[in-house]
Amino acid sequence: MAQDTVLIVDSMNYIKGFRYQMYCAAREHKLRVCTIFVVATQDQCKEWNAGRDEECAYAPETLENLLMRYEEPSSMVRWDSPLFTVPWTDNDVPIDDIWKAITEGNVKPPNVGTQAVPKAPTDALRTLEHVSTSMVAAIMSEQAAAGGFGGLVTLPLSATLKPRVSLPSRNITLSELQRLKRQFVTVHKKAITLGTTEKGAVDWGEESVADKFAVYIEGNLKP
Repeated sequence: MAQDTVLIVDSMNYIKGFRYQMYCAAREHKLRVCTIFVVATQDQCKEWNAGRDEECAYAPETLENLLMRYEEPSSMVRWDSPLFTVPWTDNDVPIDDIWKAITEGNVKPPNVGTQAVPKAPTDALRTLEHVSTSMVAAIMSEQAAAGGFGGLVTLPLSATLKPRVSLPSRNITLSELQRLKRQFVTVHKKAITLGTTEKGAVDWGEESVADKFAVYIEGNLKP
């Protein structure tokens, strides 16, 4: 699949679930799509099958099963549209309309259900837990040293990681911070394990996690 390629899937595509899967793939790649339904009667299909070499023909019971399970495309559903229905005996194929559909038709953008979901790095959970735990310990240490005056404090987690957070002018209890830490980890754990649909790259590095947790603390600590 590519935006500079016309891809023709010449297949039975006989169940709507498979056609829907191709439709989703096309949306993910921001491609136009159309369905061409070549109509032949069941008797004609059986006649063609009977005329095949034995090694290429369907067994009669298999062909009957395929005919029974076949789900015709419909212009009423988005994954079959635009739909061009062409009888097998019709020589008047709407080539111009088909070409226009695949070269000028609307391109439907990816949605939450079709867009690729970026996965977090394998150490993201460890980083989330480690950074938030270290920040809780650092806040308690800074508060003890400053006497609980609050304000903007710098948390020296490492030589390169020194997030800043504004604290209220009161003594913050360890249970408060641990509760916020558990909530913060829970909120972000799902995005790490299942992926996130946020636009752009999502940074799960130590600095980014520390900044997120600092904002979370500032927004959820009572004055």
